[in-house]
Amino acid sequence: MAMGFCDDVKAAAEQIAAAPEITIISHIDADGISCEAILSQAVSRLEIPVKSVFVRQLEPLTMPQVPDDPSLKVFADLGAGQQNLMHERGFSEKDVLIIDHHVSQPCEREYTQVNCHPYGHTRMSAAGVSYLVAKELDDANIDLAQLAVIGNVGDMMAREKCGLVGPARDIIVEDGVRHGSVDVRKKDLNCYGTATRPVHLSLAYNDDPFVRGISNNPEAARQFLKKLGIRQQAPDGRWYVWEELSDDDRRTIISALAQQLMANGEKTDRLLAETYRFPGEIPRTPLRNAQEYATLLNACGRWSKPQVGGAILRGDRGTAYRDAEHMLNNHRAILRELLQYIVDRGVKELEYLQWLHVGGKYPDTIVGIGAGMALSKLNAKKPILIMCEVPEDRNLTKVSMRTTERIVEKGIDLQKALSEASAEYGGGGGGHKIAAGAYIPKPAEEEFVIRVNRILGEQFAAKDPGNR
Repeated sequence: MAMGFCDDVKAAAEQIAAAPEITIISHIDADGISCEAILSQAVSRLEIPVKSVFVRQLEPLTMPQVPDDPSLKVFADLGAGQQNLMHERGFSEKDVLIIDHHVSQPCEREYTQVNCHPYGHTRMSAAGVSYLVAKELDDANIDLAQLAVIGNVGDMMAREKCGLVGPARDIIVEDGVRHGSVDVRKKDLNCYGTATRPVHLSLAYNDDPFVRGISNNPEAARQFLKKLGIRQQAPDGRWYVWEELSDDDRRTIISALAQQLMANGEKTDRLLAETYRFPGEIPRTPLRNAQEYATLLNACGRWSKPQVGGAILRGDRGTAYRDAEHMLNNHRAILRELLQYIVDRGVKELEYLQWLHVGGKYPDTIVGIGAGMALSKLNAKKPILIMCEVPEDRNLTKVSMRTTERIVEKGIDLQKALSEASAEYGGGGGGHKIAAGAYIPKPAEEEFVIRVNRILGEQFAAKDPGNR
């Protein structure tokens, strides 16, 4: 790691250790929930009083949730781009510590910050930074590495390179392996649902890579496996999941998928990925691997119960886990409905993006996820922009954007596009190259879409002048 970043991690740990009491303010997604679980446990082990507050976005509407008391305010997975709000609230430099991985915005007051992004560690999430701080506090916190892996994978840090890289891989994953809580498969199938879905459904619902004749077609996927001679069901009729298959069967399937891709002139570079399993968890549950565990946490956060996700990360396999399973089932049902709504209603296409407005029909916490899921059923060559109402303020509109790794490789950066465009209309945005969000004034909606389209066109042209 960069020396300056190591110094920042050490300074953050020292500030935490010296605090008489701490309040953690974290985001509601898998990364934020993981941050809170890592930091709160590390702080509690120092016998420092700690309480937590979850917010879905750090904005003027949610700042009152941050207590005005003598505690050190530790902002995790947010704060780097909202330091002006802390300044306006009257927090001094000694009141605040920011642990983040998003692009930092300048502020009159310089708050202590440990952020991997300025040091070039752009593929590590805030849970990864939180873990490094926790480990600096005490090497015994190595048991929290598993939580950091979940947060990183949940925040799509493994998606672009088909596995974690940099400090997230070299330090955090390796610590998890040393501890025995993380098991790494270096060349596994790049597919979701390998612990819980029947194999044919995992293949059919996967679109990265998109395999013609199999993706989006469960029956075709089942026939594909049947022709390969793969036993798909146990004697009792139970469908096998990917991780239950023999190594030979897995190799046979991967080889056949590679042939299918090449036969259609497609690349095979995204067929395999490094995956992270948790051998201490019960087989055939979402807790068994990082991807599905993160989805469970996201379900808790998106349905306003991030504390339930935090309890699971702390080991609750009773009431909290049952509640989370219920939320996960509801989460999936609503997402399927949203996906169908997007496909049925259709999108409006501009030169460099496709977009639609869902009004107040679906919660603003899930529309971005639905947009990402819809890409394979729409035009995956164009980023998708989806708008929805904000229940707490009808004068605002929430904007979510998603794209694919292939489009990011062509120069697209959704975070920059939304940040730039939203700022021009008095709003604010952030996120990552592949997934980003923003809030804008409702009257600016149509102009905003046109402006984002123009910015994306400039990004395409900057990478390849032939796109002008």
